[in-house]
Amino acid sequence: MQQKAEKNTRVLIRGGSRRSSPFSVMMRPLNIATLLIALTVAMPLIALIVIAASGTTESITNIANTILPVSTKITVLLLLGVGLLTAIIGTMCAWLVSFFEFPGRKIFSWALMLPLAVPTYIAAYSFVEFFSFTGPIQEIIRMIGGYTSIKQYWFPEIRTLPGTIFTLSLVLYPYVYISVRALFHFQSARLIETARVLGVKQFPIFLRVLLPLARPAIVLGVTLAMMETINDIGAIEYLGIQTLTFSIFSVWLNQNDIAGAAQLALILLLIAFLLILFERWARRGRSFAENRMSSSKTRYTRMKLEGQSGRVAAFACVLPIVIGFGIPLSVLADYAISYYPFGLDGDLLEALITSLVFASLAAVITVLLALVLTYAVRKSDSGLIAFAVRIASVGYAIPGTIIALGIFLPIAMFDNYMDGVFRQTFGISTGLLITGSGATIIYAYTVRFMAMAEGSLDGGFKKIPTQLDSAARSLGRTSSGTLYEVLLPLMRPAVATAALLVFVDSIKELSATIMLRPFGINTLATHVYDFASRARIEEAGFASLIIVAAGIIPVILITKTALDGD
Repeated sequence: MQQKAEKNTRVLIRGGSRRSSPFSVMMRPLNIATLLIALTVAMPLIALIVIAASGTTESITNIANTILPVSTKITVLLLLGVGLLTAIIGTMCAWLVSFFEFPGRKIFSWALMLPLAVPTYIAAYSFVEFFSFTGPIQEIIRMIGGYTSIKQYWFPEIRTLPGTIFTLSLVLYPYVYISVRALFHFQSARLIETARVLGVKQFPIFLRVLLPLARPAIVLGVTLAMMETINDIGAIEYLGIQTLTFSIFSVWLNQNDIAGAAQLALILLLIAFLLILFERWARRGRSFAENRMSSSKTRYTRMKLEGQSGRVAAFACVLPIVIGFGIPLSVLADYAISYYPFGLDGDLLEALITSLVFASLAAVITVLLALVLTYAVRKSDSGLIAFAVRIASVGYAIPGTIIALGIFLPIAMFDNYMDGVFRQTFGISTGLLITGSGATIIYAYTVRFMAMAEGSLDGGFKKIPTQLDSAARSLGRTSSGTLYEVLLPLMRPAVATAALLVFVDSIKELSATIMLRPFGINTLATHVYDFASRARIEEAGFASLIIVAAGIIPVILITKTALDGD
């Protein structure tokens, strides 16, 4: 009876009859808008397939024989290395701060998230400087050992595959840390207390009890870290690693083979989707584990670590913070102070304004479109609408390089077509109306970060009972009136969070921006990239600090949401 009543309530909320045909449901304005949004988001992928199919046999053979084997091997090794190292660092730190009490634990519980504020490309620039021959580490080694040349001692090179794995892992491990930490935060105490009563020590409890239960959270965090790895272009290029992402960039811009780049992009896209499938496979049965864990509201009493044990635990937590966040911050601060005449110039101001404009427009557009998607799901039971929303939210799983490639060619063709029409009809040239204005960058941001906004708004809607919709409709409110007058005031925190997350990630985004920016237009990310590509990264210290400072905001939001009440 309760299920039947809930179904009738949903029908009343939609304001339609239970006998409405599927076609009439699809023709409702809100559902039409949802399908159009999904089609707009899917357009880059459709264009990518068409572009890849247009390639010649010679191009395909050349790529398969020369580029693909090496790039694929390096990409797979990089993903495996980053996945393993982020899993170890993130899981161990989450275990320590969740189940032990030691000096600085409360600070470490949130500070371990700070490296996530540092974009991978900025971390690469900073690490190369810090660990270089002229950096402080090697200076100390030479001072202690009395060396005068690099030939007199050995020091690992950061611009290698292991160095790249180290660099990316130290700023991406928070994905694993926060997911595992959130799981441990709500962990049932009975499992642990039972194991302790049976005489099992802490580390065996971790291996036999906690680690198997944390497997879905670990896989989720590792998958996110891997997705960020295949999306990266700035760090990979600067460190000299030939991944598939870098090969796409090189084949498109350096070899002017857009079809070949599209073919490589489809392979990279396949890897991304395989990661998603693996993550979902690894999380099978997760709801059962969560129900078992939530069966007890008793919180686990942390074991107090004193003396040497406490110092070791504190060191294990402070080390990734110092390396992943402290080193980039210190290097950038030194750059900003030492080169302030170069950093504070008109180019930086112009790049800052451009970033703010692009990020603001992307945030507003993305949130508005995500609002349409989430409200359509709330009002409709249609499987097609749910599928359309899932398609519209797939952008975050697609590397920015692929999105840029799928966007650029069709819009550039449209620009050229319109320019030809205006030349023939009116004798004037319109130029590149869309690609020349930066609109393609905003489009790419919207596609890539739609999932982020949709997730935040969907969470907000789920906190509002559907009975409010029904009550508003019974009082004569239309669907749009219900949304505007009743739901949106209650959704303000979710809307603000969604807009802020999209805004900050748009400022940090480099992969799509570097490939779609019009000539002469720079954002903060491309401003830093340009200086790094000319070996003058020190002059972009202020711009880099602004990006890192902006990145701290979503880190705080994520930490507060996941660990509220800790």
